Amino acid sequence: LSKRSVKIKASELGELTLSMLRGEHGNQAKDVAQLVKWLEQEKPDLINLTNLLIGGFIPTLKRELDCPVIVTLQGDDLFLGQLVEPHHSQALAEIKKLAGQVDAFVVNSRYYAAEMAALLDQPAEKFHIVPLGADTADLLEAPAASHDEGSKTIGYFARLCPEKGFDQLVDAFIKLKRSPAMRDAKLKAAGWLGANDEEFFRAQVARIEAAGFGDDFHHAGSPDRDGKREFLSSLDVFSVPTSYREPKGLYVIEALAAGVPVVQPDHGHFPELLARTGGGVLFPPGDSDRLAEELAKLLEDPPARRKLGAEGRRNAASMASATRMAEETLAIYRNLRRQK
Repeated sequence: LSKRSVKIKASELGELTLSMLRGEHGNQAKDVAQLVKWLEQEKPDLINLTNLLIGGFIPTLKRELDCPVIVTLQGDDLFLGQLVEPHHSQALAEIKKLAGQVDAFVVNSRYYAAEMAALLDQPAEKFHIVPLGADTADLLEAPAASHDEGSKTIGYFARLCPEKGFDQLVDAFIKLKRSPAMRDAKLKAAGWLGANDEEFFRAQVARIEAAGFGDDFHHAGSPDRDGKREFLSSLDVFSVPTSYREPKGLYVIEALAAGVPVVQPDHGHFPELLARTGGGVLFPPGDSDRLAEELAKLLEDPPARRKLGAEGRRNAASMASATRMAEETLAIYRNLRRQK
């Protein structure tokens, strides 16, 4: 079933979202009771939920179990923002009530901590920042991207959708290709393509073909891990120019680990991430002209690409590893247990 295309729109899930957030007072009351009963038998030291949208059972947990409840926030606001009224306001009110019963929140950046503290009306001290990390051992072990003198390949690896800015990258690519110095530039794209976004993707490919550059665009589908490693190693520069303020951006760490410099919008998590790892440059969000300029600078300067790629790869290994992220998260768990 998971291989079949399913169209999911947050705007159509208002009633279900509200029911989930209401926990034992919603339509999932029996499921909440079963879950809490099972957790009572397991006697957890603490509970870490992956988002607050599934946290309708937190009041029941707090009443029945004597352990801290932690919530990792990683995009709850993006889903809430897609709900339509009156569901948006109702869901926001419910989620604020739940937030008051959470012992601690874990986020990946100072930006997102401030954003969610304001949205949820929660004190800043409840938010613990664990810098984003990824399991990149296989990428680090593979040969770094070569950045050959004559190569000018731009890469995109993320969900193929408007939110991730694929259309902005297409804008920049078409502008680049119209420059005599960029006639050899190529664009490669890969990532999951959902049923909701198929029409959008076809329209972007049609734009590239209408501009006369279809032969210089390659869609690599949604490759497996080995395919991802091969894809990244074939790139000279990488960009996923999101239209929204990305709270995570694992794809940036993976590109850096492969030795590929990145060009990302100056919003969301990206400024903090690149300040920590290096390996890339920022451009004004939504400005495809500036995106094209920054891509051109790197494509025309192989030594600069190699330098940024080496810096990003080195720091992705030392500062953005999954191991480091796990250790810092574990330290938060232990501290909360001591407080209890």
